[in-house]
Amino acid sequence: MPRGTLVVMTFDSKIAIVVREELAVWQKLNVTAFLAGGLAACYKEIIGERYRDASGLTYGPLVRQPILIFSASGEELRRTLGRALERGVTPSIYTVDLFTTYNDVDNRAAVAVVPTENLDLAGLALHAERKVTDKIVKGLKLHS
Repeated sequence: MPRGTLVVMTFDSKIAIVVREELAVWQKLNVTAFLAGGLAACYKEIIGERYRDASGLTYGPLVRQPILIFSASGEELRRTLGRALERGVTPSIYTVDLFTTYNDVDNRAAVAVVPTENLDLAGLALHAERKVTDKIVKGLKLHS
């Protein structure tokens, strides 16, 4: 295929990450990176093959499909979490408390002591069938 040729690919599934709008830029990037990593760990099918350049060097794989990043208020994040759970989708979550912890054990402990309805969400990520994802993120705006 000639370089620069536009190829439109459609996928049966959709990946969405929703990030709290009032976070600092570094926090938004941090939350997005952690959540994308969580999805990659849970859904091996979203990972593509390794890359190889013309010199024969290989590089790590990437997620094989686009990830849509949405911006949301705290209330919109809670609503989105509820919609995901109602539809049987298990999202990855990142709470505001995790900005004060420094390892995975403490991260999980910080989430474990808070009931679902009281989670102070900084972001969440999900991978599901396209139509299901669309219903879960309905009304949210793409991050700008």
